[in-house]
Parts: sequence; C-alpha cells; structure tokens
Amino acid sequence: MTHEHPLDAAAIPTGVPGLDLILNGGYASNRAHLIEGRPGCGKTTLGLQFLLDGVTAGERCLYITLSESKRELLSVAERHGWSLDGIEIYELVPPELSLDPKQLQTLVHSSDLELGETVRMALEEIERVKPSRVVFDSLSEIRLLSQGSLRYRRQVLALKSFFLLNNATVLMLDDLTSEQDDLNLHSISHAVIRLEQLAPVYGAEKRRLRVIKMRGTDFRGGYHDMVIRRGGVHVFPRLIAAEHHRDFDTGAATSGIAELDTLLGDGLHRGTSTLIVGPSGVGKSSLALAYVQAALGRGEPSLIISFDETKRIFLKRAASIGMDVAASVEAGTLQIEQVDPAYLSPGEFSSLIRKSVEAAGARVVVIDSLTGYLNAMPEEEFVALQMHELLTYLNQQGVVTILILAQHGMVGQMATPIDMTYLSDAVVLMRFFEAQGRIRRAISVIKKRTGLHEDTIREYRIDSAGVRVGEPLTNFRGVLTGVPTYDGAEASLLKDRDGHAG
Repeated sequence: MTHEHPLDAAAIPTGVPGLDLILNGGYASNRAHLIEGRPGCGKTTLGLQFLLDGVTAGERCLYITLSESKRELLSVAERHGWSLDGIEIYELVPPELSLDPKQLQTLVHSSDLELGETVRMALEEIERVKPSRVVFDSLSEIRLLSQGSLRYRRQVLALKSFFLLNNATVLMLDDLTSEQDDLNLHSISHAVIRLEQLAPVYGAEKRRLRVIKMRGTDFRGGYHDMVIRRGGVHVFPRLIAAEHHRDFDTGAATSGIAELDTLLGDGLHRGTSTLIVGPSGVGKSSLALAYVQAALGRGEPSLIISFDETKRIFLKRAASIGMDVAASVEAGTLQIEQVDPAYLSPGEFSSLIRKSVEAAGARVVVIDSLTGYLNAMPEEEFVALQMHELLTYLNQQGVVTILILAQHGMVGQMATPIDMTYLSDAVVLMRFFEAQGRIRRAISVIKKRTGLHEDTIREYRIDSAGVRVGEPLTNFRGVLTGVPTYDGAEASLLKDRDGHAG
C-alpha cells in the first residue's frame, strides 16, 4: 500500500478552523500526532473533523475506536450536523471484552495474547482500508492491556512504525490516565497537542489548546482559546500584534461637536486609543456614540461591543438622545455585538474584533465597557497584557479605539477595577458636579499623546437632540478629588436649547 506525496511531512489541513494557523499549515503528513486531554475536552470531535476534511479531499479515512461505539460516533456527528459517509469506522473490541464465545479464552487469560490480538486486528483493518488519514481512539485501552510502561511504549512504537511505512497521517487520542506514560508518548510522537477544559466558579466552561511539540515546525506556542459548538471545534489563535501592520491616514476623526473636538485638540487621531473614565450614568457611552455617529456620517463602518447593555436597549437609548443609528445597523455599516462575559473567552473576543476590522472594515471600535471585559478573563492578572496586544493591533490597523471604564461609586472618592491609563493614548475624565442646586456633568482631558489638548473643564450635557459641550468653566474646585464644586456664575453654564437656564 503506497500513497505518493510531493513532500514527506508536508503540512495538510486539520479541518479545524484556526488550528492550521497555529500549526503553521496543519498536521505533518505521514506522521503520528498525539492529541491528549481529559475526557470531554473535544478530542473525538477534533479527530472527526480531520477525517471529514480528508473525505472532502477525496482521501481514504479510517476511524479505529476502542473507547466509543460506531453508534455513539454517529450520534456525535448528527449533533454537529455531519454525515460520516466516506469514513470507515472500525470498532476494535479486545478479545477479553467480546461477548462472542469464539473470542473467549477458557483456559488462560493472558494479557500478552489479548494485547497482541488487539494490535493485530487494528493492523489488519489498516491493510484492508489502505487509509491516508487515521484516527486511533484511544491509546488508553492499549495502555491498560500492556500492564507496564515498557510494553506500552513498544506497542505504540510498533503502531507508529507501521503507520509510517504505510504513508498514513495519524491522530492518536489519549485521555491522560497516566502521567508517566504520557511523557513516554511525547518522546515518540511527531507532535503533541494538549486540549484542556477549565471550569470557572460561574459561567460556562472555558476550553483551550496548546501545542507542546511539533518537530521541524515553527508553530505558534502558548495557550489558544477554543470552543465546541454545533459544527465542531473552533480554535482562536492568540493575537500577536507584531504580525499585523497596514498603512493608514493618521489624521484626526472628529465628533461633529466643535467644542468637544476643541477640548481634545482636534479630535481623536486614527491609530490611537482613548479611555473614557467616569462614574455610572455620567454619559460615557453617549460620548463614544457621538464619535460613532460622526464616523457613520463619513461612511466609515464602526463596531460597538456591549457587555453591559442589550442591543434593543442600546438602540432605544440612542434614538432617545437624537442618535438614531438603527438604519446603519440595518445597512451593516454599524455592527453591535452584545457579549455575555460568562460565555466569552479572550481569544474569541479578539477574533470577533479582528473579523470586524479586517472583513467589515471597521474604522471606529468601542468597547463598552472594560468592566465587562474584566469579567470575561479567567485570570485577571493577565488582562493588561491581553489588552495591550489588542490595542496595539487596533492602533496598527489605523482604528480609532474608544474604551469605556466605569469607576466604583457615583460621587466622592472613586476607584477603577484596573489601571488602563498607561495603555491609552488619551484619557477623558468625566464627573458629576453640583451648581445652582442641580446635578450637572463635567468633562476634561487629562492625557493625550498625539498632540495638544485643552487643560480646561467644560460642562457636558445630554438632551433629546444629542450631546452638548459648553465653554470652559472657571471657579471649579475638587474635580480631581471626585467631588467637584462650581463657584462661578450661572451665566457660564449651559442653557436649555430653548434658551432658558438648565
């Protein structure tokens, strides 16, 4: 049995979205790969996707199963919407587990005989089918029959050699029942891929993948998030900003509100990130929406990722303040993604943004809010690193990025759950203040790397016609301490649009 390949160990597709990029092209042809992980982490699904891709390419494919029956595999495929037509499924039942009286050993139960028979049956099936792609599920049964590390290693080596001689690309699945034997397998496998499943205190389980080794390949190391949904495993390669560069106009994106653009120098420059900080209800999302609406007016697609608000409420609120963007959503120029942090992985989050920027051409991206993003992180100590990579990527794509961060508390001393000011190119501070017996809002810019900005404090207001920013105010005290007090004249404050004092 021979299968001619143009190049030995050439990369062939895995059939799993995202995994080919991590493996620098795919699995190595004519080699044995170890896929390991605890039960329930997606090994069987990943194996079936590999074989389905082979069927599409017109290759012979064989699934040898010792742990699951053909009926169970067909049920898995049905739930994913697959047909396994074209895949040979061989249920390998060790003689000592068979209910066939002819298979029973009545005089002696020899583990040597049982192991030898099991392996022989597998090799005979491979000789019969002559497959190009094989999934062997699982090595745990071989381990149990071997009853020792030495015999187990020798049997796996024999299988590997047989596969190599017959030019088959093989995935050997293992459920990590013995850590010592797992290390033995690592040394004899061409590649080792580990799947993991993590159970947070609240929310759905999080899955991830790591390539431990792959000989002769510059694979993408580290952990990569993955999900299993109808349609199979989907892997989200970890974002590496250094791999993504493009030329873009570095000019400023304006809001259409002259006073606001003046406060920020000349607007928000493309390829920069702006952090809007303030207590809940002060108008941070409305300020970001003003820039989105202006971008849509220029014909620039935009993306809003909402952790805290449903899409329906967002559209209703936007319409109530004179920023009806429903038509843009219908046209596809504005994409609003409502995200549940309990079911989101960082990799999937980055992938969502990349798809919008690269495929839909989004030029303004709003993340509302970073508090929700924090909740999506399984390990909060790495949030700053992940956000740094994401912001660097967006900056290199020429995107105007607006981050919204809610502070704890409404008035008085306030704190943020994470310090993102050093990662942002501009920081806008918003506060409530009291004047003439009314609660009002103040806005100021405390940082901007890409140009000059005003160091003044202006009044900020939201009404049915949109966002308004007033002239610079003096006679303020206590702004940075969180309890601003205005002692100036009432005439300097913003009036209602009808001219009356607001």
